[in-house]
Amino acid sequence: MGDPAKRKQTIKFLLVTALIAISVGVVSSLIQGQISLDDPLKNCINERLMKYKITAKLEVFVDNQEIEIPANVGFTESCQKSLYTISDDGIIHAEWENEYAFEIGHFLWMWNFPLRDMDQSKSKIFVNNKESTDFIRTLMLDGYNYKAKFVSKNYDDSKDNDFLPPND
Repeated sequence: MGDPAKRKQTIKFLLVTALIAISVGVVSSLIQGQISLDDPLKNCINERLMKYKITAKLEVFVDNQEIEIPANVGFTESCQKSLYTISDDGIIHAEWENEYAFEIGHFLWMWNFPLRDMDQSKSKIFVNNKESTDFIRTLMLDGYNYKAKFVSKNYDDSKDNDFLPPND
């Protein structure tokens, strides 16, 4: 890079490349912002008129142990999300401006449930005691009961089938 003409050409190329990258980033952010204005999973419902409201009961088990769904899922200091809990009784509330296909997975995402730590091939979702083929994409319907049975990736299920007394 001893040649001043090559140095100038390289700097010009880097500046043009940086300008293009920044422009693409800004335009992408603006487009994503506009698209997510009507996304109930990304917006607060505090100041919106909610016409569509449903509730469903969810029980969650991980490695055969029931996990309590905490109260106030979906609430932050200044924002109430469209999927939320009020108490720790497993009742999920879903609200939006119009009908929306809320899924069990949407609530798990809102709750920050560690789905990546689960063996999805061994995990199941039940709707009114019948296994769903849609797993976490199972639609939430008003008044329905859901049971999610997850198996963690590091779970040793041999202890569930071993009838020998434990070695102490």
